[in-house]
Amino acid sequence: MALVNCPSCNKRISSMAKECNHCKAKISPDNESLKVISHIKRSNQLMNQSFLALTLFIGGVVTWFWGGEPAEGLRSYIALGAFALGFVGYLITRLQIVLHKRKKV
Repeated sequence: MALVNCPSCNKRISSMAKECNHCKAKISPDNESLKVISHIKRSNQLMNQSFLALTLFIGGVVTWFWGGEPAEGLRSYIALGAFALGFVGYLITRLQIVLHKRKKV
């Protein structure tokens, strides 16, 4: 279940709602516009997550090599943690994007 915009009044409603709570417009369960909107919003969420994971990965690499020498001490743990979380997060998000694109709208 996701929040989508009503085709009539453009206010937020549940994707499972049979009618809009605001304007009382009837919404058919097979309304294609609601499915397309939900699909696009999920795609955007996944792309944002992918961007954040990639940013975390790059931040870990930059932190590791900041100053021209490999990191030592606490800085190395932070860099490796950011590097690992970013890498794994990016892989998982990319897999979700591929599976989401294969799903029929």
